[in-house]
Amino acid sequence: MKSSRAQRIRGLLLVNGVLLLLVLIWLIPVVGLLVSSFRDRFDIQTTPWWAILPHRKWEVVEKIDPRAQGLDASGPMTINGITATFEELRAGVTTPEGQRLQWIGNRRIGTIEVQDKVWTVSWKFTLDNYKQVLQGKSFVYTREDGTVVTIPGDNFYGALLNSIAVALPSTLIPILIAAFAAYGFAWMNFPGRRLMFILVVALLVVPLQIALVPILRDYAKLNLNGTFLAIWLAHTGFGLPLATYLLFNYISTLPRETLESAFIDGASHFTVFTRLILPLSVPALASFAIFQFLWVWNDYLVALIFLGGDRNFQVVTMRLAAIVGDRGQDWHLLTAGAFVTMVLPLIVFFSLQRYFVRGLLAGSIKG
Repeated sequence: MKSSRAQRIRGLLLVNGVLLLLVLIWLIPVVGLLVSSFRDRFDIQTTPWWAILPHRKWEVVEKIDPRAQGLDASGPMTINGITATFEELRAGVTTPEGQRLQWIGNRRIGTIEVQDKVWTVSWKFTLDNYKQVLQGKSFVYTREDGTVVTIPGDNFYGALLNSIAVALPSTLIPILIAAFAAYGFAWMNFPGRRLMFILVVALLVVPLQIALVPILRDYAKLNLNGTFLAIWLAHTGFGLPLATYLLFNYISTLPRETLESAFIDGASHFTVFTRLILPLSVPALASFAIFQFLWVWNDYLVALIFLGGDRNFQVVTMRLAAIVGDRGQDWHLLTAGAFVTMVLPLIVFFSLQRYFVRGLLAGSIKG
């Protein structure tokens, strides 16, 4: 008895330990992204993001002019009891007292720095990165040498609104249509029901890329290219097969006695669907909402094809790609823009995650 209990405890500790390790590994780049988004341009280019943690760093305590000391850089030099060549001093020489001597500059006009290793942290944070990314107007940046540079803003705020305008309808429309379809497949008898459901399942394996060109041609005839309606319809069509399949698995497992009682009381199919099916299917609806919202929010290809290159209609993925192209070396802006794109999906996931597992497991066990 005690042996089995000890094994169970060891198993739990092992599983929880592995899960904790995976969570920490996943969180490291996220924390790095968040920290880097609040650091200024100079710090992010000269020190790693973990410099915010206490660490030891060489700090200059004295500067020695080799010419004033009569030192000849072409041969061995003796400084503070240490004899070293120019090449050794350029790499840094450690003294017995724990100090470091390092030659800074070239051989002719350089100086020798005496450095001590001290504990330090780098907690210089700023909101300027987010201001520049989110604001559409120009942004004034002061360099370390005091020069002032005017940099155009990236108007990420407009891209966020466009992404919300695309993601919400592209999530709600397929959920509503798929819920009606799943109810019909699960509880209504009509000719060709099995064949039509097989076709829906078969659409799951069809790559969406092969449909882009035909849809684009149809949109051109209907003058829909470059509009939100075009991308709403595209995401609805691409998301319907998976939505119908997931919701069918859940709705088909609902208690038959409940629905039969409603039909006996005179309820129509529409009443049963709105009053019983939808409230009871919240876990499955929430599960697909997470899938669909994250897919639409992170989509780049479909948005690029159907919205085009108009800056006024760019979504966050398109705007972030433009920032990468325009400011490939400005990591302080890239990290700020990347973290802005993560905020809303994280809110959606954590708001609906309690339904996530229940919705995915729906229909997996038959009673």
